[in-house]
Amino acid sequence: MTAPELPTIKRFPGAHAEPLAVVAVLGAGDVGSAVAHALFQSGHDVLLIEAEHPTAPRRGMCWVDAVFDGKATLLGLSAVRVFQPEDALQALGSRRWLPLVVAPDLPRWIDALGIAVVVDARLRKHAAEQPNLRLLAAHSVGIGPGYTAGYNASLVVESAWGDELGRVIRNGPTRALAGEPRPILGAGRERLVYAPAAGTFHSPLQIGAVVQAGEEVGLVRTAQGDCLSLHAPLSGVLRGLTRSGVPVQPKTKLIEVDPRGDPALCFGLGERPVRIAQGVLQAVVELQTAARLQCRQPHAA
Repeated sequence: MTAPELPTIKRFPGAHAEPLAVVAVLGAGDVGSAVAHALFQSGHDVLLIEAEHPTAPRRGMCWVDAVFDGKATLLGLSAVRVFQPEDALQALGSRRWLPLVVAPDLPRWIDALGIAVVVDARLRKHAAEQPNLRLLAAHSVGIGPGYTAGYNASLVVESAWGDELGRVIRNGPTRALAGEPRPILGAGRERLVYAPAAGTFHSPLQIGAVVQAGEEVGLVRTAQGDCLSLHAPLSGVLRGLTRSGVPVQPKTKLIEVDPRGDPALCFGLGERPVRIAQGVLQAVVELQTAARLQCRQPHAA
């Protein structure tokens, strides 16, 4: 089986006219990376923001490994971890790679880089409450459950599978969290493995590795010293595998087995993230056009 042709990122009218000073994308998982990729390819400057210990499992489809390794590459474009705003400014000036910062003092970075739009691409679907993005920057885009246009974000984008996936919502909320993961060859949630307890995840395997049903893939080592083994729920390849050594909480998604068995499908941009990215790109262009956002020269911190 070969990898399917990736959807083409559409160019919306005005996308190249006056790029925003900087768009900050919260989250470097598969959705955040697709969003950042689409914005960058359309001429916008992008700052990626991640947490200190990200658990995103689809590491072949995102830039999250830059948190640990200092650099990660996706579809020929690299994200490089930076530590100071001036380092990010150098990246934005060269437009050869994306700057990624870990758990920054966000107001300081927003001011130093002239960030005009904040996009929350973390998809914290089970969060009790989403942050009010409108307090962070002049313009904002929320993705997925918990966001309401005009309340805690300027615009919001639908993240649920279906005909409305990627739709820009200008007034009101996105759909509430519901349903099961989209099946692959009939396997839905049963292809996923979650943390049974709090601890540290460990695995010797890599994304794209072939596994057999019942094979040990990794373990969670608890604070009490217990080692809780985690096994492949079915045969296939590892499309998702949280970074080894990362602290995890109970019910954190750690492992995803793709029953199609093709390692090529574990890398690149996925269909759902690309469709969400299309919506975010449209939302940013709409905000830019409506507000007639003007680029201004960011100043040093």
